[in-house]
Amino acid sequence: MSTDEGLMEAMDRDGIRASVTFGFPWRQPDLIRRSNDYVLEAMTRYPNRLLGLVCLNPELPEAIEEGERCLKAGMKGLGEIALYTPLTGGSWIDRMGPLVELAARWTVPVLLHINEPVGHPYPGKGRQPFWEVYELIKTFPTALFILAHWGGGLWWYQLLKREVRQVLEHTYFDTAASPFLYHPQIYDYAVKIIGSEKILYGSDFPLLPLGRYIQEMEQAGLTPDQQAAILGKNTQRLLGWPSI
Repeated sequence: MSTDEGLMEAMDRDGIRASVTFGFPWRQPDLIRRSNDYVLEAMTRYPNRLLGLVCLNPELPEAIEEGERCLKAGMKGLGEIALYTPLTGGSWIDRMGPLVELAARWTVPVLLHINEPVGHPYPGKGRQPFWEVYELIKTFPTALFILAHWGGGLWWYQLLKREVRQVLEHTYFDTAASPFLYHPQIYDYAVKIIGSEKILYGSDFPLLPLGRYIQEMEQAGLTPDQQAAILGKNTQRLLGWPSI
């Protein structure tokens, strides 16, 4: 975790103009509210450099009310929405659907924590039902989604001849934790399949510095224009922030 001061120090060190930030999906409603308030206060202190997303726990009945409160206060999306443990009842779509509807009303994206469904276990790796993630996106065809951690590889299925490319039309994929999980070649494959305009730099800050990501993009052979799109221009276009 980091304070807003720690984030600003890292941004200044790495030459980062602006960052999108958020808290953690705590299980306690008061802790979630305090976390969102902290981000809102940071946005006030650094209005041209920090923008917040509303972090919510979809299992809490207060989630919609908290989302409305923070969107009205100036946050520009919901996220990172995560479920690290099995649901206590109902389906993944049942729990996530109301949050997606809220985001759609505000025309803002929903950032979902998605893991690769195979491979080694590690802290923070949940067991999201991969099929239900896809069905959630399909159920809300005009909603904006950002799938963290490369969306667990869901973008690969755009190579299918039918349906998937259309279903994922408004879905973006971020790079959070990529140096921990994937070989640098993933950038090359993703650019060829979904295009650099659908990839967003996700940092997993403070776990990884910006330089690790840039190094892997260069190893993958990405052009300066492709890197610039991933490192900021795509997010700037998606959120309409910061203004040029």
